[in-house]
Amino acid sequence: MRRIAAARLRYCGLEAMTDDVMLIITELLTNALQHSGTTEISLIMTVADGALRVRVRDGMPTPAAPRRPGPTAESGRGLLLVDAVAKENGGTWGTSEAGAETWCCLPLPPQGQP
Repeated sequence: MRRIAAARLRYCGLEAMTDDVMLIITELLTNALQHSGTTEISLIMTVADGALRVRVRDGMPTPAAPRRPGPTAESGRGLLLVDAVAKENGGTWGTSEAGAETWCCLPLPPQGQP
């Protein structure tokens, strides 16, 4: 999924966003795989109205929520990373009201700037 998403970013001329978007995609997909228990997960990326929106749907009605893992925990930081990257880029993230979709929205870089 990461390779397909990176290729799509290149196609749209958004290479400058690749590192941050790859981290977001990795964490949202991993969260869905580990916690939803479903067999169908979808990744949707759209560019509209000056923003890139990444959505991961797992169909489960439980909203994703960041945890506060202990200092030696080996997992549990994914949504904290998504939150930090979104805020650093002036974006937002959240879950649908039904909880079946987790999303992140990042503003596009100004034209001509990396």
